[in-house]
Amino acid sequence: MLAAEVLGGRPVGIRIDEGTLSFFDPQSRELLRVRPNPLGVEEVRRLRGIRPAGPPPRPRVEPVRVQRRISTHGTIMVCRQVVSLGRTYAGQTVTVHVAESTITVELEGGVRVIQRTTSVPVRNVKANKPREVSDVV
Repeated sequence: MLAAEVLGGRPVGIRIDEGTLSFFDPQSRELLRVRPNPLGVEEVRRLRGIRPAGPPPRPRVEPVRVQRRISTHGTIMVCRQVVSLGRTYAGQTVTVHVAESTITVELEGGVRVIQRTTSVPVRNVKANKPREVSDVV
């Protein structure tokens, strides 16, 4: 399971809902990952040590920090929103802070704050690596 690889070695709680599995920190109840639920109703009933779910875990309050590589056209995509930064920055890797209503991009010349127009959560944290000549051929 992908969540086990990402959260390996860390104690987590799992909330089983009809369509999703929510992985959270048991101390703070901060939501760490959400994955589709592969278990059927009968499989859930057979689990040992299961107990009624508490309050739903809450998502992280502070902005999520991600990296993006600026395309040759001078754009990046964060949360399915295209952000235009300019061709002069093409090829650079930038740090982006994604908050509920803003996207903040750290550039060499300063910081740009862009109004967020989507409500899609962050899926990818790392930037794409530059392609090698051998990868393209």
